[in-house]
Amino acid sequence: MTRRDLANAPLLEAAHGRTPSRTPVWFMRQAGRSLPEYRKVREGIPMLDSCFMPELLAEITLQPVRRHDVDAAILFSDIVVPLKAAGVGVEIVPGRGPVMDTPIRSRADVDNLPLLDDTVTEVADGIRIILDELTDTQALIGFVGAPFTLASYLIEGGPSKNHETTKAMMHGDPETWHALMRRLVPTITAFLRTQVEAGIDAMQLFDSWAGFLTEADYREFVLPYSVEILDAVAGEIPRIHFGVSTGELLGAMSEAGSEVMGVDWRVPLDTAAKRFASPRVLQGNLDPALLFAGTGVVRDEVARIKAEAARAIEAGDATGHIFNLGHGVLPTTDADAVTEAVAIIHEEH
Repeated sequence: MTRRDLANAPLLEAAHGRTPSRTPVWFMRQAGRSLPEYRKVREGIPMLDSCFMPELLAEITLQPVRRHDVDAAILFSDIVVPLKAAGVGVEIVPGRGPVMDTPIRSRADVDNLPLLDDTVTEVADGIRIILDELTDTQALIGFVGAPFTLASYLIEGGPSKNHETTKAMMHGDPETWHALMRRLVPTITAFLRTQVEAGIDAMQLFDSWAGFLTEADYREFVLPYSVEILDAVAGEIPRIHFGVSTGELLGAMSEAGSEVMGVDWRVPLDTAAKRFASPRVLQGNLDPALLFAGTGVVRDEVARIKAEAARAIEAGDATGHIFNLGHGVLPTTDADAVTEAVAIIHEEH
């Protein structure tokens, strides 16, 4: 395929360490329940089903770009989509999250886990629809879930507050853990290749639960597999790496190889940049809850975050800044508050 030539897209300019025409901004979960138009088109359609409907996933992906003037669309999907596409029994239960039909608890379970070894045509078709509408200043970001987070869902059988069964396997039966990692990487990579070959402009590796690990555990049990996934698209598109509550892991995570490092709201950007293995582009990191606090607060926070990024760049610890939240847009956020925040971020270079 011929990738779009986006010489003037602020997000890609920043991701490559160049100076963009304006501070690029996109928000995790910008497509979702905060938008009335999203709630309308999703009505009566299960979450995972909507991820396999090309016209619908394209419409949902594009809604926040039209409304908010963000600099990138983020593909509407879910981290368990590649598992579903491979044939794993999983559903997203409203109010709870992904729930597995049968948890993975033994080596035999791992060996029987279906592999994704083909293009996910519905997603590829959706991407082509999205690219037809986006302008040459608007990037499309694809994403995949990192192997630790997917493994945790598989082992726990669903979302977990403590990840105790996951950590028990990791430490008590490391051979089975590593076998599961080796089984997951090809499925995650295949789904990423589907997106790259359909034309995405950048990608994010999303490790929702990595913050529950110590740095030593992350390095031994997770990092090598995240490296493998990011390596699969090295040199093709900019790569973003993000995890929640991963302030203590930023150094190790930065060794996985992405050009951009996402930072949650708990760590100032200039502090985060000092933890990277080498200078990277920063992404982040407004606390999503502060979108409820009013224009004055948002304006002050945006100024603070931009100043932190500027200090990191000036110190040689970072090479650029993409504005984002420190996690996803909360479902009850006023859509107009999001639009206003984007305008404030764009006001000053």
